[in-house]
Amino acid sequence: MKKTLLLAAGLVLASSASYAATWTGGDELPTNPLACDATPGTVSAKPYDGGVPTNPPDRKDKKITVVDIPKLIGIGYFNATSKGIADAAKELGNMDAKTDGPTKANIDEQITFIDNYVTSGVDGILFAANDPVAIAPVLKKALAAGINVVGYDANSTPDARQWFVNQAEFNGIGKAMIDSLAKEIGEDGSFAIVTSTFTTPNQARWIAEMGAYAEKCHPNLKWLETVEAQEDNVLSFNQATTLINKYGDQLKGIVGMTSVATPASAEAVTQAGQCGKVAVVGLATPNAMKPYVEKDCVKSVVLWNPVDLGYAAAYVLRAAADGTLKPGDTSVKAGKLGELQVVNGSEILLGAPFVFDKANIGQFDF
Repeated sequence: MKKTLLLAAGLVLASSASYAATWTGGDELPTNPLACDATPGTVSAKPYDGGVPTNPPDRKDKKITVVDIPKLIGIGYFNATSKGIADAAKELGNMDAKTDGPTKANIDEQITFIDNYVTSGVDGILFAANDPVAIAPVLKKALAAGINVVGYDANSTPDARQWFVNQAEFNGIGKAMIDSLAKEIGEDGSFAIVTSTFTTPNQARWIAEMGAYAEKCHPNLKWLETVEAQEDNVLSFNQATTLINKYGDQLKGIVGMTSVATPASAEAVTQAGQCGKVAVVGLATPNAMKPYVEKDCVKSVVLWNPVDLGYAAAYVLRAAADGTLKPGDTSVKAGKLGELQVVNGSEILLGAPFVFDKANIGQFDF
């Protein structure tokens, strides 16, 4: 299949075949769709491909100062990861951690925040990247200053950080999203995607894997368009509303790729009177989606526990600072989460994605 990246107001895949062109995720990485049934994927060992801090001081068992700089602050998802980091720091007892960052998902502002902390001096930086390439130089500057650098949620280029805590394998997210979507809109339904930006690394890779898995296992699904919404609530609502008005009865589903886009899309469907006609599937925190799930406007939500994600990232940074997590290791101890596996050379895998629905969503509070 020829892979073509179409950038316009959205990413429009229009052809006699549903997947004549494939969203590449803005990079050259191959896709690896899982089996159509429940057969788990296999992870092959790869050499360590992360970066290395230059002449770091001996931090083993010593108190360290850590700053967490996510894509943006002030939204439920990153409030939850921040809580996980704070919980881990308290549990460890030898880590001072705080969260700081831009109020919008802006890579230039994020770079400025990181650069300021490199200059002022910290022992460790945790980050969730708005752009994997643009963020790399400032993270390499941190490594060159002897700072331990660990990513979570959204990766940088591997050589710009030591480790990346991945909430789930990209192909696992892709399978969960497309299986849920096909279950709700049927095997020949048409759908559109609301994402943050075309370059946001985790969302770009999830979309790439969704396309590959859909082509393999649900080939008659029709992917209409992908639009950007910057992880902004108002813009996400407006983009979803535009999709509803643009495609009318042709649109059977909207997929939200962010914890902001999914509830905003659900609200757009609700206000348009399209509950039961336009399905909303996506990634979001349970609390944000409970009103829509309880009203049967949304059937399922895919996510992981973001509190656990932040918690794991803090433990990984502590292990990197102590030297107990080294290139070539195959696992790392992460407190109450037990042992987490190293995959893809320098990634730590949190676990499989979880599907929330009306039967279980009330059991969660984040």
